[in-house]
Amino acid sequence: MAATPFEIRVADEVLVDLRDRLARTRLLPDSPNRPASGLTASYLADLVSSWRELDWRERERWLNAHPQFTAEIGDATIHFAHLRSERAGAPALVVMHGWPHTFALQLEFADLLPDLHVVVPSFPGFAFSSPYADGLMTEQRLADTVHALMTEVLGYDEYLTYGEDVSANVNDLIASQHPDQVLGIVVSHAHFPSQEERQALTAPDEVAFFQRLAADHGTAGAYGHVQATRPDTLAAALNDSPAGLLAWLAEKLVEWSDTPSGEPRDVERRISRDRILTEAMIYWVTQSIATSFRPYYEGADQPDAMPPVEVPSVVFIQRHEADYPESLARGFYRDLRTFERLDEGGHFAVAEVPAAMAARVRAFAHELGVL
Repeated sequence: MAATPFEIRVADEVLVDLRDRLARTRLLPDSPNRPASGLTASYLADLVSSWRELDWRERERWLNAHPQFTAEIGDATIHFAHLRSERAGAPALVVMHGWPHTFALQLEFADLLPDLHVVVPSFPGFAFSSPYADGLMTEQRLADTVHALMTEVLGYDEYLTYGEDVSANVNDLIASQHPDQVLGIVVSHAHFPSQEERQALTAPDEVAFFQRLAADHGTAGAYGHVQATRPDTLAAALNDSPAGLLAWLAEKLVEWSDTPSGEPRDVERRISRDRILTEAMIYWVTQSIATSFRPYYEGADQPDAMPPVEVPSVVFIQRHEADYPESLARGFYRDLRTFERLDEGGHFAVAEVPAAMAARVRAFAHELGVL
């Protein structure tokens, strides 16, 4: 398998059309007695205004400063950034994204690891990767694709792996199934037992954790239910309205980040406005919002039972799962070197606190003797 150099270049007419649509946005006020959420009418208006003024060519140059490629793996074209280290014998690290973010949100973290070869792929159907042409987007298929990218396309005999959100279980699967080629696994979304396994839990803190998740899902899980049950109807609206797309993405970036004040604008303490708008722009120009929903309605976000991970592991619990029981991690990651609850950093940990997470990864690589 060979990799082909890739450069982002959005056509001028696409940018003109986008600005025209944004200029004609019909914004609504906040509803009276609205439930709390990660978005307000005033913050969305600010984001829309900033998107109209965004210097995309500058953002495009920044993205293209990270060497990018595509490769044919199975029936999908996989896009990825590949930041090669100048250090002789540097270890490789694959950094996977989830939903609703893209590879772009992981690049600042990757930039802070010049002593590693860092690979940041776009999952099939996200950003500049094509969706799978046939078959379901299962966790197993994603794991096979990423492992093939690292070993067959890029030729790494061994590598470190990191994943979050949709890619958290993919991360676990890769490490579980390829212990001879995975040097170690970095985790910020620790392993969730399958639904059947959860029914057998008896430890009070383990039972309480999943009860809390279920309660939260009742008030904050509507997005996932819609994406799993009516994906094309929702996607038709979001693919046609840039303001709608921005609202859908930004709400989750706000709600899932480490923004304890509840004020939506505080997300920019962790993820800058330019980075938020870059995410929206990538979804807009690639028209990939519909295919990004596939993990939800095809089941790739539902954990199945899997063998434990035997390779060296470090677990850093992000703040939105601060009550995750240590016993669950120790039962699944059998060679657990570190279990730490982060003081800062939410769902998008490596994007929110990239320097702190890069330091942790580097320390892990030193412990393993590969740096």
